[in-house]
Amino acid sequence: MASWCLYDWANSAFTTLVVTFVYATFFTQTFAENADRGTVLWSRGVTISSLIIALISPLLGAMADRSGLRRPFLAAATLVSVVATAWLAFIVPGGGNAVLAALTLFVVANIGFEVGMVFYNAFLPQVSTPATIGRISGIGWGIGYAGGLVSLALALLGLVGLGEAQPWVVLSTEDGFNVRATNLLVAGWFLLFSLPMLLLVRDRRTARSAPAGGITTSVGNAFRDLKRTFGRIRDFKDIVRFLLARLVYNDGLITMMAFGGVYAAGTFGMDTSEVILFAISLNVTGGLGAFLFGLLDDRLGGRATVLWSLVGLFLCTFVAVVATSKTVFWVAVLISGLFIGPTQSASRSLMARFAPERYESEFFGFFAFSGKATAFLGPALLGLITAGYGQRAGVSVVLVFFLAGGLLLLRVDEARGIERAARGA
Repeated sequence: MASWCLYDWANSAFTTLVVTFVYATFFTQTFAENADRGTVLWSRGVTISSLIIALISPLLGAMADRSGLRRPFLAAATLVSVVATAWLAFIVPGGGNAVLAALTLFVVANIGFEVGMVFYNAFLPQVSTPATIGRISGIGWGIGYAGGLVSLALALLGLVGLGEAQPWVVLSTEDGFNVRATNLLVAGWFLLFSLPMLLLVRDRRTARSAPAGGITTSVGNAFRDLKRTFGRIRDFKDIVRFLLARLVYNDGLITMMAFGGVYAAGTFGMDTSEVILFAISLNVTGGLGAFLFGLLDDRLGGRATVLWSLVGLFLCTFVAVVATSKTVFWVAVLISGLFIGPTQSASRSLMARFAPERYESEFFGFFAFSGKATAFLGPALLGLITAGYGQRAGVSVVLVFFLAGGLLLLRVDEARGIERAARGA
């Protein structure tokens, strides 16, 4: 269990420093003529990666289940993300192909990260019990936020610098190399702390697994498995309803996390150091929320935990959109951190409860699909509205996703979904 949770610590550096705060902010402010144009370009990168992830995740999940080799799939996806992230450090803004190169590498790194999460999440039922699945998922998310916090602190103190203080490692600031070097920190962090998971957590081979050397054979079987699952999709009505709800509210969450730092910088004038401090504070409340709600998840159930978290996110986001004071914005976003972690953690534990045994990777592939199939919609709408009306109006689209997703989640019967999973696929 400890090795599994440590992977959350490992990959959190990527989401925190690259996707949400440091590199996203750096890109929007330096790779385009202004922050609004940079936001539009970054949203396109997020959109493209989301579409690709949605298309390939169910198939790769079915292949991993069929071959019985989730861990090699996880290792390959992790290495892809690590290498592409490290490469980002050497793309200099202002070059002829700098925007294309940076966005391409980001897309590749993000695909590797998200595909890896399919296989990682599928191990959750294996490292927990029905009575502890919510708690362990919450602990994992909490540790992940702690990892994001520590990696951000290292980026701030070690490479970027805090206020007037010199960073521990003095690097050239020309073309923002000291900021770009945070990608090297992310790559090394991700690789180092993922090793326990990759080396110690074993695959659980089943009767469904292909024979040794059967990865190639499993491709055809994976397609057949997906076809069979789609053909019986009505048998899993609560999974379908849950994934539909998550498809909507996760769009809002992705958009909020991808553009939180961008919004803070563009609307409230925060510089890179302020954005990092803002992110550190958000990770503190996010980790606390994930841990506390994880303890409640096993009592309340995943559905109730997600619903209450969405209510909190809606209210906090509304305040952040209408706020004219930086102080009010800070308070709203910090409180929202208490609900971001539980939304993610409880969604994962609910899917683990709904996924039939031996088909975890396939169903978590659909879970990834629901998180990405329309994930382009939030960033795309934000980019379009921002281009026409500014960042404040663009960010307000998040409210619609939280409200609609919560209403759809009300139709999910958790007890019935768990009972269906017990009957197998």
